[in-house]
Amino acid sequence: MSSPLRLLISSGNGPTECRIAVRHVVKEISKEAESAEIDFDVTIVAEPDKHGPVSAVISLHGVNQREFLKRWIGTIQWICESPVRPKHRRRNWFVGVFMLDHQQTIPSVLDLSEIRFDTFRAGGPGGQHQNTTDSAVRATHIKSGVAVVVRDQRSQHRNKQVAIERLAEQITLHQTLKNAQARRKENLLHHQLERGNPIRCFKGIKFKEV
Repeated sequence: MSSPLRLLISSGNGPTECRIAVRHVVKEISKEAESAEIDFDVTIVAEPDKHGPVSAVISLHGVNQREFLKRWIGTIQWICESPVRPKHRRRNWFVGVFMLDHQQTIPSVLDLSEIRFDTFRAGGPGGQHQNTTDSAVRATHIKSGVAVVVRDQRSQHRNKQVAIERLAEQITLHQTLKNAQARRKENLLHHQLERGNPIRCFKGIKFKEV
């Protein structure tokens, strides 16, 4: 099984509006990965309130991740009147998307009784070999809420095995980042936003690309 590629989506030192933008970016990356049939896992690093996380990590699994990443790595601009401060004059908000260096994660030891498994039907890689059985697996760690989806193996049994492995990795990653024990280089990425040269730009409360 190939190692996942990881994206850090960060609001840097930005205000609440930037955290709202992080939430939108995570949703858009997830939608595009779903359309490209790339398996992904989302880890929320810190979410102080309902508006959105300070940062998040998306792990991508499969063969097409690198081409996919080219569309996202860089600064993302969101042009919108503040949804939380109506009279605020600022309308431009920025989020950074960075690729994290691969690090070998030591998986947590999971109690299978703490995992909920759901199965569903999904197409194979590239949309080929459409499954006629519910072989794709979603595994959710009940206590933490961390969830992963695996559909790139041909059998439900193998997808479940891979799901357990990825779930253990995601929980370990979540704990590591939450406790601020990630590598110093990765922590510094939160403060390296380039606001003058966005790679993609979105506009309005519905976060439509322009």
